[in-house]
Amino acid sequence: MPVMPMFPLGSVLFPYMPTALRIFEERYIVMLSEILGNEPAEFGIVLIERGSEVGGGEQRFPIGTVARITQVQTSEGFIGLVAQGDRRIEVVDWRPDDPYPVAEVRDVPGFEVDDELRPLMEEVERTVRATIAQASEFVEVPWPADIQLDDDPRAAIWQLAAIAPLGPLDQQKLLRSETPEQLLTATRELTLEAAEMLTLTGDWDDDIDSLEP
Repeated sequence: MPVMPMFPLGSVLFPYMPTALRIFEERYIVMLSEILGNEPAEFGIVLIERGSEVGGGEQRFPIGTVARITQVQTSEGFIGLVAQGDRRIEVVDWRPDDPYPVAEVRDVPGFEVDDELRPLMEEVERTVRATIAQASEFVEVPWPADIQLDDDPRAAIWQLAAIAPLGPLDQQKLLRSETPEQLLTATRELTLEAAEMLTLTGDWDDDIDSLEP
């Protein structure tokens, strides 16, 4: 079973989505120095269940995503990198940190999206875009309501999950989806719940999941 360098974070990375990271901890600088010579240069990202991104000792969710590095830039005090979400992985066993987190992983099968799901996908897209527009009236949202999705439906369904204005715990639920229909249905339901909460309270912060119990 393959062993992969891992980067636990306080956020979720979805397949087909970009992420920008600032690397300043020595252990992750060591990790980068070891993987940048690989082709492709990649590592796993998992959501932290409890604990902090800095210093280690955190508890981590088992389902994550492979991040494939596309750009690296050095700056004073940190290294900036851009990576693209590739495939999902499941952590089978955590190895001791030496010095950075490492885990035995297995790939989670990807989705094939057939034409029968097109109506559901279009409904979810309308719901997500409307909720982003609604949320943007209260807070700054990371993705605009008119963001363009990939023409490939295998990518677009994950992009919809990623741009939906949800907290990381809800995003982690979506990342665990076992079928494309389950992913789309859960994206719609969680987005509608978020929209309802926003309408009732007028306070988007009330709907953002906390990572702490």
